[in-house]
Amino acid sequence: MKSLRNSVTLIGRLGKDPEVKVFDKSKKATFSIATTDNYKNAKGEKVEDTQWHNVVIWGKLADVASKYLKKGKEVCVEGKLVHRAWDTGKGEKKYFTEVAVNDMLMLGGKDKE
Repeated sequence: MKSLRNSVTLIGRLGKDPEVKVFDKSKKATFSIATTDNYKNAKGEKVEDTQWHNVVIWGKLADVASKYLKKGKEVCVEGKLVHRAWDTGKGEKKYFTEVAVNDMLMLGGKDKE
């Protein structure tokens, strides 16, 4: 059984094309996806709540992401949450959270291109 301690699965649409960086022995693709929930508030009004998630993919899966994923495409990603913190030169503390992907499924069928 896979570890459930730090596991996340998201289905959403890309906000931009993946940004790819190539290193000596690896490749990294980063992008953001939007997930949207709809519900009715106490007044009965329909509310749409969109959350943005930062995503990072390494290795051969980054090749696939860079080749096939484009802005607006729907994708399912599975991975773990990674939190980073650092101090700026001005004494401020900055925080960043991303999903480190270990599996991905492209949704929505083939392009007509």
